[in-house]
This record gives sequence, structure tokens and C-alpha cells, in this order.
Amino acid sequence: MKKTVMAIGAIFGIVLLDQIVKGVLLFLITGSAFVFGPAWTVVPVPYLMRHVTNFFNIVFTWNPGTAFSMFRGLGDSAPIIMILLTGIVIAWLAYYLFARARSYERAPMICILGGALGNLVDRIRFGAVIDFLDLHIGALHWPSFNVADIFITIGVLWYVLNWYLARRNCLKNIKEK
Repeated sequence: MKKTVMAIGAIFGIVLLDQIVKGVLLFLITGSAFVFGPAWTVVPVPYLMRHVTNFFNIVFTWNPGTAFSMFRGLGDSAPIIMILLTGIVIAWLAYYLFARARSYERAPMICILGGALGNLVDRIRFGAVIDFLDLHIGALHWPSFNVADIFITIGVLWYVLNWYLARRNCLKNIKEK
């Protein structure tokens, strides 16, 4: 029970951090952190781009699609489809985390779930996800991303690393027997 409460708290903390950072960005642009648009539409927000370093900018973009802006061209039904798909993935991740995850899978799954929920909040509020971090080398730009995306990426990489190490240890133990 204690692990479940701690996991839910960590997930909530990730969602809260993501939404606070996005709220600060919205406040700096619009004067209000609580911008809501008509149902399933992207709120028009003035364009923002701030040069921070030679390889990093802060920009403001709406991403109605998924990672790397895939499925951006789904048309007017995109927000509903993305909310449903995201909800299904989140439900599966939550089931896996709380019912089946091994100890080495729990922390990475918490990161992934927290990031996915942070982006789902945007999809429900705006019909799209706010992305604002822009990494680049010269004119080559990585697709913009946000705090939730960072947690998802860290969680996936951590999960794969833990899976690899657990599998390697298991194979090592089999060979020693």
C-alpha cells in the first residue's frame, strides 16, 4: 500500500511540475496561466521565441499530434482521437505499474506515466500539447518538447536499461548453474 501511495504521489508530482512550467510560460506570453479554449480547439497564443544559448531556444508551439508531431494531419478529429489513444495507453501503463511491474520497472514506469498524464492534461484543456524547449545545432532543430516529454524519454531509456541489466544478470545466473 505504501508503495502505491508513493507511486501516485510521484506521478502527481511529475504532472504538477509539468503543468506549473507550462503555466509560467503561458503567463509570460498571455498574462494568464489559466488559458482555456473552446472545446477541442487550440487557443491562439502569440508566437514566442527566446534565444538562450547557441544550442537552445525557448519557443511556443502547439503539438496536436504525438511524439515528433506524428499524426498531426488527422484533421478536426485529431484531439478526440489523441485523447482516446493517450487514455488507453495511460490505463494500460497504470495497470501494469500497479498490478504487474517488477521492482526494477516501477520507477521508470512512474516517469512514463507522469509524463503521459501531463501531456493528457494539455490535450484535454487545449486539444494539443504545449511544447517549448528547442534544441538545435546550427539550423538543425530537434522537434520542440516539454517537461512531460523529458520524463517520458528518461523513463523509457531507464526502463530499457533496467530490462537489459536484469536480463543480463538472469543469463549470467543461468550460466553459473
